[in-house]
Amino acid sequence: MSDKKGWASTVAGWFIERDEPEAPAATDFEEIPDQPLPTAPDNYTTPSPTQSVFQTAPPPPSGGQVDFAAVFGAAGVDQEEQQRVARTTDLLKSLPAGTDAAVKKQIVEASLKAFGVPIEKIIEATVEEIQALDGYIRNGAADNEKLIQESEARIKQYEQEIQNIRSVMQQSVSEQQSLIKVCNDKKLEVQQVLEFFGQDTVAQVVKASPKLHDPSDQAAQRPAQ
Repeated sequence: MSDKKGWASTVAGWFIERDEPEAPAATDFEEIPDQPLPTAPDNYTTPSPTQSVFQTAPPPPSGGQVDFAAVFGAAGVDQEEQQRVARTTDLLKSLPAGTDAAVKKQIVEASLKAFGVPIEKIIEATVEEIQALDGYIRNGAADNEKLIQESEARIKQYEQEIQNIRSVMQQSVSEQQSLIKVCNDKKLEVQQVLEFFGQDTVAQVVKASPKLHDPSDQAAQRPAQ
């Protein structure tokens, strides 16, 4: 029992928990852990050892699709190792769904031995690929978090700029309203002179003066709306 727990803790974080029925009792060929293996942590933005598995920069995803061969290659998993994992995966897929786990293991082990592929090498390559995928997820999450933070900072900057622009607009409107009031007050003040001389006299002077404009003429010249 302690060996099973130790093995589970060794591979913790590599496995994704499956939603499937409980496995049959352990056999001599395969031991089944008492509990589901722990899943990888959700907080992928926290630096993890798997983020440093890449020897070269992995290719970015395109439209939600991933070039897995290139990702594995960037993590140092060569073509031969990738083919070993792919060959084993295809072999497992080819087995009937209802095949007993012990029988599956016997068939797979016999086939791999026939191909001359060491099981240890397959396990090593498989773990390398899982480490690469985990690191790729974490790197992508870290990049995404950085993008979100930068975008939020830009949005905040734009919001502040919009607020400043609105403030300038409001100030301009207030100043215009103040200008209208001050000018109208001054018009009322000087208008007393015109009222003193009378409307008819003022109209004659306005009509005779080349400097002055008859308000009624200006109204008639305005285009109809």
